Amino acid sequence: MKRVAAIDCGTNSIRLLVADANPATGELKDLDRRMQIVRLGQGVDRTGRLAPEALDRTFAACREYAAVIKGLGAEQIRFVATSASRDAENREDFVRGVVDILGVEPEVITGDQEAEFSFNGATKELTGRADLSKPFLVVDIGGGSTEFVLGDDHVRAARSVDVGCVRMTERHLLHGGEISDPPTPGQITAIKADIASALDRAEETVPLSEAATLVGLAGSVTTVAAIALGLDHYDSEVIHHSRVSLAKVREITGDLLSSTHAERAAIPVMHPGRVDVIAAGALVLLSIMERMGAEEVVVSEHDILDGIAWSIAD
Repeated sequence: MKRVAAIDCGTNSIRLLVADANPATGELKDLDRRMQIVRLGQGVDRTGRLAPEALDRTFAACREYAAVIKGLGAEQIRFVATSASRDAENREDFVRGVVDILGVEPEVITGDQEAEFSFNGATKELTGRADLSKPFLVVDIGGGSTEFVLGDDHVRAARSVDVGCVRMTERHLLHGGEISDPPTPGQITAIKADIASALDRAEETVPLSEAATLVGLAGSVTTVAAIALGLDHYDSEVIHHSRVSLAKVREITGDLLSSTHAERAAIPVMHPGRVDVIAAGALVLLSIMERMGAEEVVVSEHDILDGIAWSIAD
């Protein structure tokens, strides 16, 4: 066993996994897995820069994670930064802050690298299951981007496109500092058009229709699954490898798009940091399922974070 620490810093959240990994057996034993909504990508689509308050929130989370990593005695740390820090003009401020706190430089990876980590993290447990046909299409709906990866035991094609729950919310639903609540029909149409264009770009590289099993990752997908399961609290073990039908995703998406902030916040499984962006995230998921003709999505709690951990252990 090798004790490793993986950090995934995305547009909306920053997550930590400390785990014991055994490459010989394929076992990854969680010691600590946690997440904070820091909204690092706040305003990046509009300004091209990371906001000072967003950096402050992210660095506060990094200090908490540094204490956890030290306490558990992880041998190696890998910090992967995704969409927001790829896009920002002042990303060096972010890099310096992370190095000062954690002693390791964040790797600002490409969308294709991000997709490969997501695929490995999500499918390592699924290989060999008779009830799931290959190839898998792993879809990671993040805050600023969505990754598509098609593969069997290995990646065949991958593409990242700049459509995510935060980016779509800020681009289409934010006016005068306030988020439309609920969105107007015109705003929903605009989001759908943006998503459709992104899916066209994804299909230039990844043949979505060839997938036999859709595997969905990240907070938008897991939150939709938790709602579909009728949970009274967020339960990762129940959500992991659950299946949600296209009809149910369509129903939930419609409900979220027609609800107010207060109504979404009152959903028992809703993380406070997702209240304003979940409707756009659900719409991304629904659009993908409709485009590829998927009758259901297999939901995974294991994703890029697990893929990062395996990249250290291997």
